Amino acid sequence: MQKTTAQLLENPELLHFESKKTLKRLSQSLKVTAKDSWPELKSRLEQQLPALLELYLSLYAEHYDCYYHLEQLLKLLAKSAAQRPAYLRKEDAEPQNWHKDSAALGAACYVDLFAKDFQGLTQRIPYLKQSGINYLHLMPLFKAPEPNSDGGYAVSDYRSTMPQLGSMQQLADLMQQLHQQGIKPVLDFVFNHTSDEHRWAEKAKAGDAEYRDFYFFLTEQERDQFAPSLREIFPEIRRGCFTQDKASALWVWTTFNSFQWDLNYANPAVFNAMAEEMLFLANQGASVLRLDALAFVWKQAGTNCENLPKAHTLIKAFNAVARIAAPALQFKSEAIVHPDEVVKYIAPEECQLSYNPLLMALLWDSLATRKTKLLTESLRKGFEINPNCSWVNYIRCHDDIGWTFDDSIAWQLGINPDHHRQFLNQFYTGQFEGSFAAGVPFQQNPVTGDCRVAGMLSSLAGVEKAEAENNPLHLKHALQRIYLLNSVILSIGGLPLLYMGDELGLKNDYSYVLDPAKKDDSRWVNRVAVTDKQLALANSADTLSGRIYQQLQHLTQTRAQLPLLGSGSTEILRDDNPHLFLYQRQLDNKRLVAVVNFSEHAQLCSSLAGQLWFDELTAQKLPAGPLQLLPYQVLWLTPVH
Repeated sequence: MQKTTAQLLENPELLHFESKKTLKRLSQSLKVTAKDSWPELKSRLEQQLPALLELYLSLYAEHYDCYYHLEQLLKLLAKSAAQRPAYLRKEDAEPQNWHKDSAALGAACYVDLFAKDFQGLTQRIPYLKQSGINYLHLMPLFKAPEPNSDGGYAVSDYRSTMPQLGSMQQLADLMQQLHQQGIKPVLDFVFNHTSDEHRWAEKAKAGDAEYRDFYFFLTEQERDQFAPSLREIFPEIRRGCFTQDKASALWVWTTFNSFQWDLNYANPAVFNAMAEEMLFLANQGASVLRLDALAFVWKQAGTNCENLPKAHTLIKAFNAVARIAAPALQFKSEAIVHPDEVVKYIAPEECQLSYNPLLMALLWDSLATRKTKLLTESLRKGFEINPNCSWVNYIRCHDDIGWTFDDSIAWQLGINPDHHRQFLNQFYTGQFEGSFAAGVPFQQNPVTGDCRVAGMLSSLAGVEKAEAENNPLHLKHALQRIYLLNSVILSIGGLPLLYMGDELGLKNDYSYVLDPAKKDDSRWVNRVAVTDKQLALANSADTLSGRIYQQLQHLTQTRAQLPLLGSGSTEILRDDNPHLFLYQRQLDNKRLVAVVNFSEHAQLCSSLAGQLWFDELTAQKLPAGPLQLLPYQVLWLTPVH
């Protein structure tokens, strides 16, 4: 078996032969299961099975029953294909490059905070359409234990929704309506772990050997083979990465929380079971699945169990499953790790989309420092990805802001990375003199002062503090910062993602401290409910919310008319002025240069002199000499010939 497997993995012709032989042997039973979807499923199996077989053998060849599990997986794919709704089968046949369109605009929200429930969200589709949103990430909405839900990321049942939101059928109906309105629904696929109340975990607790193998039940000696190399993710909450199971006295692997049990992907039955859950979500209407905590999914003794090679193999195997049974499904990587590791997950055969934490962190860094060198040099190294994939560019999200950047680049620029992160924490929590921000520390270490930062966009950008001080100039600067940030995520290349409420300039909500279930998690300061009254302000230009909303609308509508801001390539440019950030977008023979002034003072840009330019944002021609930028001004320049 070992020799045969090695030969297969080393010889593509043998691999294809084995795939054809397997498919021929199983065709009749798969045809019966797949029903009327068989012709298209057969075609995809012929194309994709060699890749899936190679990946599956790479993961599970050492298991004596590897081929049994592979056959069970293929039967599962046929069953899922038969259950796939007609409207999704139609999308399966279409090109999946929608995220490269210059009109693509994403948003994320908690259903209960944005619209109370699924029915309420259906009623807010017109607002989404008005705002130009055509990609909507519905934050965790599956059944989770209370109060230990980790914001919904401790899933007890992937096929049941939180009762207060509505039923799974109501969710499926909502997702179909979103599709009909041209909006791609996005769901979380929490696949590193389950809640300890998941039925698999309950069976494991009861001593069922089959389901104990779904997790890591370790003796103290076995635990100690892994523990010394592991990083503590939330040391302020609890120490270590293991939790003792009272019934068995064994140790369960719990990377994030004691109530979140890590799945054992060395077991092929776990892969098959989670593939089934993944395809169920795809068939409910998910266009994209956000792969939660994907860097942690493979474990190996003696390593830190992060970003291991087999983690990539595993994700590629899930991708191959999707290409066969739900081709329209796309993956979004949630890898908040070192920038060099983030880009390794981005590929058509792995994750087609990826969050861009480096851009997010360094946009805030440049606003605080008024300097762009770290932003420029970091992106020159780490922005380029496969042209068929897209960054998901965001200013902030439901979570916190961590200062992700490459320490080696910082050192090259004469920046002490540890001291700089301390400065950024102090700046964005308002502890640094002259700071405009009103952020809140998250997971602050009282000894080292280390923390991450939470806050709504407008509060972090200075609106909250300027209003409290009744300072018109500072308020003007705050609005300019919001416009600047939005302009970058809309033009630099990738899918721009808004967090609902930020488009209206909603501020921090400090009432979470009054809720015993939330008071110890400061991220709730930026998880703000959106009311009908607040939504109505979008069309009121004489209100602060209306001004912020209309500025964003101007940017999105201008962008939609410029195809190169969707599918064009990106080049990060250098400029001698340390306060300016420049990048070029190019498509065929057309180009656009964005110039961004990160300072509240006027700046001069000399590097673009000698060319007549047209600013797409103001619809004005600019002279050929050095460009004069106003405080926080943004230019989208196309050459005048």
